[in-house]
Amino acid sequence: MSARGILSPEQLIEVLGLMRGADTVELKVTVGEGQRNGTAAALGIDALDGRIRQVFFFDTPDLKLDAAGVVVRARRIQGDAADTVVKLRPVEPADIPKELRREPTFGVEVDAMPGGYVCSASFKGPSTNEEVMRVALGKRPIRKLFSKGQRAFYADHAPEGLGLDDLSILGPINLVKLKFRGDLGRKIVVELWLYPDGTRILELSTKCAPNEAFQVAAETRAFLEGNGVDLTGKQQTKTKAALSYFSRELQAAAAPAPES
Repeated sequence: MSARGILSPEQLIEVLGLMRGADTVELKVTVGEGQRNGTAAALGIDALDGRIRQVFFFDTPDLKLDAAGVVVRARRIQGDAADTVVKLRPVEPADIPKELRREPTFGVEVDAMPGGYVCSASFKGPSTNEEVMRVALGKRPIRKLFSKGQRAFYADHAPEGLGLDDLSILGPINLVKLKFRGDLGRKIVVELWLYPDGTRILELSTKCAPNEAFQVAAETRAFLEGNGVDLTGKQQTKTKAALSYFSRELQAAAAPAPES
C-alpha cells in the first residue's frame, strides 16, 4: 500500500482474490495515542459499557510460532464463557482443505487496515474462565485447553517437534471491549488493550461479508473521518505488540545474572 493506504493494481487483484475465498472481512483501524480521548468523546463511547477480557498467548520465548505464522491464544471474558483459537496467517483460501472449511468453528477471514491486509484461518474452540486460569497458573497442561481438531490443525502447521505443552505462557494482556452502532447503522467494536508497560492500543473494527467489503469500508471511513478520527496515523497490531513485549520479558528472565 502507499502512504495513503491506496491499493496498487496488483494488490487490488490479490485482495479481491483473497476475499472471494474468505468467509468474512474485518476492517480495522488503530487510533493514535493523542487521539484516544477525543475519539471516544466524538463517537459517544462510554467505557462503562465495556467488558473486561484477559488474553493469554502461547509461544516460545523467541517466538518460533510467530515466525511460522501460527498464533495460539486463550481468552477469559468477564461474565461469559472463555474461548481459544489456533490461527494461521497468511493463508491462501484455496489451499485450505475442504473438510476444515466445513468445521463450524473454522473460518477464513481477511483483515484489512490502512497500510495493509492479511488473510488468516482460525480454528476456534470453547473453554471456561476457570480452565484458562488453571493453565495460566501451571495447574493444567496447555494442550487440554484445545479440541482434538485444534490440536491437529496446530500439529500440521507448527514447527516440527514443538508441541503445545512445550510453549511458554505470554500474558496476560488485559483489555476492555465494547460494541456500539452510532450514526453509522452497523456494529463497531472498540478494544482498548492495556499492556503491562503502560502502552495502550485502541482499535476500532467492523465485520462484513466479502461482497460488501468495499462499500462498508467507504461508509465506515466517511463515518470515522466525519467524527474527526485520523486514519492516516501509524497502525499497530495488537498481537504483534503483545508477543514482542512478553518475548522480551521471558528472554530477560532467562538470561544469566551478571557476575558480581
